[in-house]
Amino acid sequence: MTIKQITLLGLSSIMIVSCTTTKKLKQSEDKYSKLDQQYRDLQMDNTKCQEQHNSDMSRIKSLQDQMFDLRTSNDKMQKHMDDLSIISGTQAASINKSLDNIGVKDAYISNLQSALNRKDSMNMALVINLKSAIGNLDDKDINIKVDKGVVYVDISDKLLFKSGSFDVTDKAQEILGKVAKVLNSQPDVEFMVEGHTDNKAFDRGVLIDNWDLSVKRATSIVRILQNQYHVPPARMTAAGRGEYLPIASNDSKDGQATNRRTRIVILPQLDQFFKILEKPTN
Repeated sequence: MTIKQITLLGLSSIMIVSCTTTKKLKQSEDKYSKLDQQYRDLQMDNTKCQEQHNSDMSRIKSLQDQMFDLRTSNDKMQKHMDDLSIISGTQAASINKSLDNIGVKDAYISNLQSALNRKDSMNMALVINLKSAIGNLDDKDINIKVDKGVVYVDISDKLLFKSGSFDVTDKAQEILGKVAKVLNSQPDVEFMVEGHTDNKAFDRGVLIDNWDLSVKRATSIVRILQNQYHVPPARMTAAGRGEYLPIASNDSKDGQATNRRTRIVILPQLDQFFKILEKPTN
């Protein structure tokens, strides 16, 4: 082998190693970019939850201030009446009842604050678990967010159905399986599956309009969650919204594509909150 051939062979080896290293570096950069975006999304969700929590805490602080003012006023009244030695049995009982009511309201505020903290923690856990389970899908195709204490999962219909159909695709089966795994891990959570469409007129077979199409798509999803992934049907509600709750303008194809979606709404546990929010007995 000549010196020229040896030199060419060495240069070829260096180029192969360099290409391989560049490819691995590019893969690492892409992976880091996706992880960084997921981290930013979670930070944004956490900020929204914190803003909601701060609003609730402000309301609680206002109630606490009112209770403090009322307690101070009652203390002054009782001291004044003690000094004058004119408190009758009925008046003393009335004051004591007022003080007891303050204690009840203090307990009410404490319970409300605890419930709000539990709700915020549960919502953040759901968002994190759902994003972790679903993986690195494009945010244009699937979006998970918290708004006013409710968790929403929006899935583009191109991931779930063929155009104008309510038959679920094979790719949708995989996505729904991941969502079902998280939902089954929270047995007390109830949720609603909503079908949404764009405003293009629809009339095909037994389906006469977008109302029909959106309802059939919602029921197709809940049947799969029930029959294939064993989500208890009593925890689910299927609903069709048609074209009447858009999140983008229907004046463009991109807007129409955004509006064609299936939304899973994680419902708050209202029965527990109604008990907490009952007015204390006066």
